[in-house]
Amino acid sequence: MIPAPFEYFAAGSAGHAIELLAEHGDEAKLLAGGHSLLPMMKLRLAMPEVLIDIGSLDELAGVSADCDELVIGATTRHADLAASDLVRAEAPLLAHAAAQVGDPQIRHRGTIGGSLSHADPAADLPMALVALGGSVQLQGPGGARLVDADDFFVGYFETALQPDELLTAVRVPRRPGVAWGYQKFVRRSNDWAIVGVAATGGRIALANMGPKPLRATAAEQALAAGATPRGGRGVCGRGHLARRGHARRPGLPAAPGEGPDPPRA
Repeated sequence: MIPAPFEYFAAGSAGHAIELLAEHGDEAKLLAGGHSLLPMMKLRLAMPEVLIDIGSLDELAGVSADCDELVIGATTRHADLAASDLVRAEAPLLAHAAAQVGDPQIRHRGTIGGSLSHADPAADLPMALVALGGSVQLQGPGGARLVDADDFFVGYFETALQPDELLTAVRVPRRPGVAWGYQKFVRRSNDWAIVGVAATGGRIALANMGPKPLRATAAEQALAAGATPRGGRGVCGRGHLARRGHARRPGLPAAPGEGPDPPRA
């Protein structure tokens, strides 16, 4: 289908993008890689009157270390994130998650800021950010603020980002050598997760088990109490904890061989 008519602006800087957002309000949408927004526009599920292109802003791209955190610019491409030696060494779960997004074409155009702002509960990067205990930097006319991942995602395709704010960077703890795990059930390669799980540093996040990435707090508490991945007291023996308080989104198909209880699997 053809998108509804819209006005296009190429932002010259992050500050310029924020000015345009403040000027056009709810009628404006930011465009970076476009792999989340443009398909919705073609289906007319999203019909912004104004598009503000930030995809070419070098000031919003790149990865750097800041004390005990990695700082990742919002327009950093998934492929660059997955290939970054710094991310692979200091936050390998995030590098792995970025490598699972879509196909190579999508990974070379899509951005981490776009994926997080889109807030699809089935997506890879929101779940990874929650598991890592990361945060996002938001900038608006009133200044900057830092929002924890647990508080950033608030509902289906909904975040704490205000209409006049720009997500400028993502921050994740540097944890070299810390064990991590990542798994998702899909019907086909490159699909969104039917259900997914990411775990590291005692935190466990679930994808597509609700309106946003969720913490498996009961399973986290079991780990903190001494549960191990194997054995009678292990997490495998207490797989029911992963689904406690969570229900899969209705109408989702099962993965091949999935069985009735994907969170426990």
